Amino acid sequence: MKQKFNIITSTCVPLPLENVDTDQIIPARFLKATDKKGFGENLFRDWRYNKDGSLKKDFVLNDPKYGGVILVAGKNFGCGSSREHAAWAIAGYGFRVVISSFFADIHKNNELNNFVLPVVVSDDFLAELFDSINKDPKTEVEVDLPNQTVTNKATGKSEHFEINGYKKHCLINGLDDIDYLLQNKQKIEEWELKNK
Repeated sequence: MKQKFNIITSTCVPLPLENVDTDQIIPARFLKATDKKGFGENLFRDWRYNKDGSLKKDFVLNDPKYGGVILVAGKNFGCGSSREHAAWAIAGYGFRVVISSFFADIHKNNELNNFVLPVVVSDDFLAELFDSINKDPKTEVEVDLPNQTVTNKATGKSEHFEINGYKKHCLINGLDDIDYLLQNKQKIEEWELKNK
C-alpha cells in the first residue's frame, strides 16, 4: 500500500451520500482480522452485495460506467467509530484519493496513515464535481499534492486544500511513520548524544 504520491489524474466514483460511517464502509463483522489484506473486497459490503453474495447492480461500485482511483463522497465521510479497518478497505479497493467537504478527524488521519489522500473541498465545489460526473462519468479530476490543488477537468475550476506538512512529506516520499523515523535515525542519535 505504500506508494509515492505526486499528481493523480483519474475518473471518479461518485458516492453522494452524507454521513457515511465506518460501519457502512466496512461492517463490524470483518474487524476480527488484523492483516490489511482482503479488506478491499468488503468495502461497502452491505451496499455492494446481496445476502446470497450476488452483486447489487444499482450500487455505484458495481456500475461499469464508473471507475478510477478517486472516490467523491458526501459530507461527513468516515463518521462513527474510529476503526482503522475502514481506511484499509478504501486503500485495499484501490482508491488513492477521497474527496469530500468534511471528514471525521480520526478517519481522515487513518486514511493518511494508509496512503489515501483525504481532500477537503467546499460544499459548492463538491456539488459541482457530482454534477460533472453525473453528466459525464468519464470526467477526470486532477489532484496535485505538491501544490495542494484539486481541479475539475470538465469545468477547469480548482480549489486549494489543506494538509499537514509532515503527512504531505510522507505521502510524497512514500514513507510511513516508522520509515520517517528510520530516515532520521542519524539526526536522532546525534541529538541524543548532545543532550545526555
